[in-house]
Amino acid sequence: MTKGDQQPTEHPDDPTQGLPPTAWAVLGLLSFPGERTGYELKKWADSSLRFFYWSPAISQIYAELRRLESRGYATSRRSGPEEPRTKRAYAITDAGRAALARWASAGQDMGAPVLKHPLLLRVWLGHLTEPEQLRSLVHEHVARTQGELKEVREALARADGVEAWGHPQIALRWSERRLVAEVELAEAMLGDLEGL
Repeated sequence: MTKGDQQPTEHPDDPTQGLPPTAWAVLGLLSFPGERTGYELKKWADSSLRFFYWSPAISQIYAELRRLESRGYATSRRSGPEEPRTKRAYAITDAGRAALARWASAGQDMGAPVLKHPLLLRVWLGHLTEPEQLRSLVHEHVARTQGELKEVREALARADGVEAWGHPQIALRWSERRLVAEVELAEAMLGDLEGL
């Protein structure tokens, strides 16, 4: 369970309460057309959600799918005997779509974004590190971020023209801009380090 996913409290008067954000993210993945297996949901989370939220582990996805199914927000069906390996495909229900719509439009305080930046923690502790090693870590971060930027742009290209993915495209464009800014910030940090 992640920090943002503390054990929820049940609220029988409001069925949208009592689920952690990860459950809503998984239900959100199911809200797009078609059925998906847990493995397909994980792949989709890795190529979309992780750029602006977080990609849950496959075990968390399956745990949330069971929880969503128990609430009547999702259904599943097993593949037939003609399949070489039995798979379970999940789909959102009408009740799940209605609950997700209520949750997505709720006016509750969502809280501030949580930033955990391992590189900045190391820079903060730079007085304990060799300057060249610290600069090397920043260069590695820039390269890794440029790789993520390439992946976001590839995801945007795959989503281009798909009508149902208009809003995910907005989130991915935000992710693209954030990663461009991250590269610029890291490169500015290299200048700051040189100035020490």
